[in-house]
Amino acid sequence: MSIRNIAIIAHVDHGKTTLVDKMLLAGKLFKDHERPGDLIMDSNDLEKERGITILSKNVSVIYNDTKINIIDTPGHADFGGEVERVLNMADGVLLLVDAFEGPMPQTRFVLQKAINLGLKPIVVINKVDKPNCRPEEVQEMVFDLMFNLEADENQLDFPTIFGSAKEGWMSESWNEKNDNIIPLLDSVIEHIPEPNVEKGSTQMLITSIDFSPYVGRIAVGRLQRGNLTEGQLVSLCHRDGSIKRTKIKELNVFTGLGRTKVSKVEAGDICALIGIEGFEIGDTIADIEKPEPLPPIAIDEPTMSMLFTINNSPFFGKDGKYVTSRHIYDRLQKELERNLALRVEDTNSADSWNVFGRGVLHLSVLIETMRREGFELQVGQPQVIIKNIDGVKSEPVEELTIDVLEDYSGKVIELVTRRKGELLTMERKGERTVLEFTIPSRGIIGLRNNVLTATAGEAIIAHRFIEFQPYKGPIEKRNNGSLVCLDTGTAIAYALDKLQDRGKFFVKPGDEVYEGEVIGESTREDDLTINITKTKKLTNMRASGSDDKSKLAPPVIFSLEEALEYIQSDEYVEITPKNIRLRKIFLKEHERKKTNK
Repeated sequence: MSIRNIAIIAHVDHGKTTLVDKMLLAGKLFKDHERPGDLIMDSNDLEKERGITILSKNVSVIYNDTKINIIDTPGHADFGGEVERVLNMADGVLLLVDAFEGPMPQTRFVLQKAINLGLKPIVVINKVDKPNCRPEEVQEMVFDLMFNLEADENQLDFPTIFGSAKEGWMSESWNEKNDNIIPLLDSVIEHIPEPNVEKGSTQMLITSIDFSPYVGRIAVGRLQRGNLTEGQLVSLCHRDGSIKRTKIKELNVFTGLGRTKVSKVEAGDICALIGIEGFEIGDTIADIEKPEPLPPIAIDEPTMSMLFTINNSPFFGKDGKYVTSRHIYDRLQKELERNLALRVEDTNSADSWNVFGRGVLHLSVLIETMRREGFELQVGQPQVIIKNIDGVKSEPVEELTIDVLEDYSGKVIELVTRRKGELLTMERKGERTVLEFTIPSRGIIGLRNNVLTATAGEAIIAHRFIEFQPYKGPIEKRNNGSLVCLDTGTAIAYALDKLQDRGKFFVKPGDEVYEGEVIGESTREDDLTINITKTKKLTNMRASGSDDKSKLAPPVIFSLEEALEYIQSDEYVEITPKNIRLRKIFLKEHERKKTNK
């Protein structure tokens, strides 16, 4: 049986996961009436809620005696570590583009990597059933993008398939609707080359790790040459050049949504090896007699760090199961095994660590996952990594794209340029304008909230890391100070009502609060300590008119990313399974005054 290995590239919400589901359906994996109601590929809760792919997954479809291995890739630049490895297993890519929006910034990031690896693309223009779609224009835009990314002639001569994954059809012409996606599968078999199998001894690069509570860590990769059998002795070649002997206890290949045990794997197929100890991503499985390691994968460097520490607030241990430093340390070590772009460094204190990642999203996904597993922890303000390159102080710079209604474009440009952003291009698309900037990563922290407020929630924001550039100088921080709670107790509506002119609140009546918690944003620049647990003094005199109901503005509720981007350097975000709270590092007011001096 011949094999095709394809990776799918798409921007968030362009229909990648739906398309893969339809391909599995076409491969007769299950009948339409039997199929589970939810999406198969984005199986983790966080992926379903956010509509983004975080972990790449492998599935396969059998069509016309050809096995098509489909590798899902994350579209977001923060998961660059994942993308790099995944594309190493593929021989071609499906580039999925929305028929109205066209190629988006995040697509460009993954496509650039695929073109550099010499992979052949098939362009799939999806959602042609949408009103005001423009498939032919979008096809031109894709060609221009590939040309700009310096694709070669073979890559620029790409086939295009049009259709609607949601309605379950694909065709070579956008106005000829049919009732299946067979043209797409035919196109894969015709245009994507079979795996290039070289002659020689066994070689397989470990590009991904699976984990099973029964057998431990499982090595996943594509067998480049030779073959593997169950029980075979092999050499494990590490990045540092050391080689050790090991044995394959069990061999699996990917079939449909799961894995099937096999006794032998031929070159070109993607397989999972069970029983190999002490391997890392980027190591090579090679012949026992003449081991020849493959070059290891280059991994994107982290650009941002955060301090992770135990929860030591007055409310610690109320919600979570795992609250000690040992729990958090063990969990971070477990994450390092499969999360390539992550680094963890010890600090001077025994119960805090510096965690380095690709951006706020990358780190917040880890924090959110830990929170759902029952962890309690506190996280400091995100810090950008500053490097010394040839004696020059340098910082990470990103390409920022903001898609906004034309009326708001002036406000957005003003906000971004105040944070050392530089406008590159400005392009009109109907009523909307697409603005492209370069901006230091420091400038992006906290920018999303301001842009969404200024554009009435209408802006679509995307950014990706480009490179380190010389330091751009100081950037203005949040102008307003914090409202800090004076006492531990319950927030009282009467007190909140009387203090409304001091700022906007993050808590509502009845919430439990503690001394030193950040309960709102002040209208002034300085922090203000207030008591919202004070009740009204009751007398036996009736006052006419002064006891009207209090009218409270609704509190501001932060998502985890918004909270991380909002806090100042002397604040923490306290994260528990049920709550996200902001607090001062020093809870007592006299301690804060002492450190400020």
